Amino acid sequence: MPDTTFGPNGWMPDRLGDLSGKTYIITGANAGTGFQAARTLLKKNAKVVMLNRSVEKSQAAIADLKNEFGSEAEVSFFRMDLASLASVREAAGEVLNSVPRINALICNAAIAQVPTRKLTEDGFESQLGTNHYGHFLLCGLLFERIEPSKGRIVVVSSLGYNMGLKTIKFEDMNWEEGYGPNIAYSQSKLAQMMFAYELQDRLAAAGRSEVEVYVCHPGSSATSLISTSGSRAMQFIWWLMTMTPMVQTAKQGSYPEVMCATEETMTEQRALYGPTGRFEAVGPVGKGTLNPHAYDKPVMTRLWNVTEKSTGFSWEL
Repeated sequence: MPDTTFGPNGWMPDRLGDLSGKTYIITGANAGTGFQAARTLLKKNAKVVMLNRSVEKSQAAIADLKNEFGSEAEVSFFRMDLASLASVREAAGEVLNSVPRINALICNAAIAQVPTRKLTEDGFESQLGTNHYGHFLLCGLLFERIEPSKGRIVVVSSLGYNMGLKTIKFEDMNWEEGYGPNIAYSQSKLAQMMFAYELQDRLAAAGRSEVEVYVCHPGSSATSLISTSGSRAMQFIWWLMTMTPMVQTAKQGSYPEVMCATEETMTEQRALYGPTGRFEAVGPVGKGTLNPHAYDKPVMTRLWNVTEKSTGFSWEL
């Protein structure tokens, strides 16, 4: 049954009130859904801080946003490469030094379908290292600023979590054997979801549930994700798909993350939010289908412990 909480058209940005005085941090916000989310939030007078890898693209994105919303629009960026734990630590330090409140941290950035196995500078398979480990560390470092604001953590995952192994390959997390672009991507997105659901459990156990954690996905959205990191074959297949009704715009793809960052009527955190139409890839935004392998408790707990050890960061909850 489609979610009709927000009516037949699903959640739309016209539900947003004035966001003056609120600050949103978005990773990977110089293009695609992250950029569109920034646009929507700035339109409602929020402050947006981008954490992006490319200085040049960030400067261009900010110029575009100030051109649209005026020179007084509160949008800035810090350089951060999620594939480098040192870079994440440096960027988090800059945020803590200069951003007094965080109403939501939107973990939007990702790499996808990397055609040949690569390792990050810290020695992790690139998709797991970037999408999961980098965001885990960032959330942990910024938590002290999110909690006093009674803020939110929004994890942007993917329907790709349903592909591949549907669990974590603990015996070979770096895919020294059997690497495939899709199966490794799937594991990285499943890991992100498991982090979020395990964090929900830990916050509840610690009596610190004022920080809400939501998981969403953009559906099939026309962004540069595949064309940035995918193989040529995947790029071509994706280009063909963008010509069909099975792919929606990046703006539409940004609605789930904006909803999860702002919507005050949301109550259910153990859920997956996104399009609710055809194959849950497009259509009205609401609560979609969450398959139980995404919150397999023993796997979630083990992944959390492995991740703390791998990143050298322990959450104090």
